[in-house]
Amino acid sequence: MIRGDKELYVVGDRVLIRVDDMEERTAVGLYLPPTALEKENVQSGRIEEVGPGVPLPPKADEDGAPWEEGSEQMRYIGLQAKKGDHAIFLRKDAVEIKFDDEKFIVVPQAAILVLVRDIA
Repeated sequence: MIRGDKELYVVGDRVLIRVDDMEERTAVGLYLPPTALEKENVQSGRIEEVGPGVPLPPKADEDGAPWEEGSEQMRYIGLQAKKGDHAIFLRKDAVEIKFDDEKFIVVPQAAILVLVRDIA
């Protein structure tokens, strides 16, 4: 995400979310139970950026070790979450950040309970 002269990178299996206002019904039409809203256990928002995924160790060449120069670039297991998805996630695993005077939430993919994706 680029803002002015700064660029924000999401790393690993983390997701950057713009949080929705807490309402009984989410922007995509899902209803959250009153108990969830009272305790703020879950929250929802639109995914703005996703990290590259869970890192895997580099492959070892037949002749050499993975730590030697010339070994393959970093590999990742991709994430299910995609930019533009609507996510409902566990608030306890979230970290609030401020980037260019705007608030966002960073959560690991494991904290996401449900993804809603537009079919197009």
